[in-house]
Amino acid sequence: MAGNVRRRLAGLVAGGATGVLLAGCSVNVPDPAAPAPMPSVSTLATPTITPGHDAAAVAGKDLPLAAGGTLAPGEPVTVSTRLEEVPGWSVVHSALQGENRYKKTDGCTFAVRVSVNQGPLVVAGDDAASTKELFSYLKGGALDGLKPASLRWGEGSDKPQRSVEFLGLESSAAVGGKPALVLARLFSAPASSVYISLSCPDDATFNVARTEALSRLVVVPPS
Repeated sequence: MAGNVRRRLAGLVAGGATGVLLAGCSVNVPDPAAPAPMPSVSTLATPTITPGHDAAAVAGKDLPLAAGGTLAPGEPVTVSTRLEEVPGWSVVHSALQGENRYKKTDGCTFAVRVSVNQGPLVVAGDDAASTKELFSYLKGGALDGLKPASLRWGEGSDKPQRSVEFLGLESSAAVGGKPALVLARLFSAPASSVYISLSCPDDATFNVARTEALSRLVVVPPS
């Protein structure tokens, strides 16, 4: 990507208008650079409907990278996680510039960030290419070792479990430094992204934390 595009994204990925879903509550953080909204009269909320788009059908199927075009423009994919309910984990901050961060007593940290307004990184109709652009921007072009990974797609224990495909980078203590995992996807249609990271002091704590964190994480389709 050109340098001017990357500079434009610095404020969007790190501190843009964002939204996350935590413990069943939707929280939105406005862009501080955006103009303040005009006062409005309270009215009944009207759901946003995209003509010809069946949100329930999209939520009821797996979402591989190749199927990103089935999402409607505008409304971002969100995330639900209740990691603080697992012994040893606690919340560091919630919905801070779109990020929820957790820490564990053994030194592990886990973070989930939902960002919108990712248009400058989007490759139209191609979630895989868009996600690689996101990784290239965040990781300075380092894409070696990028692999697909699946996360749970959609809430509701009474429904068949579905999966959504992400791309991920993983490192272990054996190659130096702390073991870490990064999972991300830039959804090209709504131009929003989900970025997930986990870091631990050693491989033993990492393996346990990875199972705990990902088992509690659900990627939530737009309704």
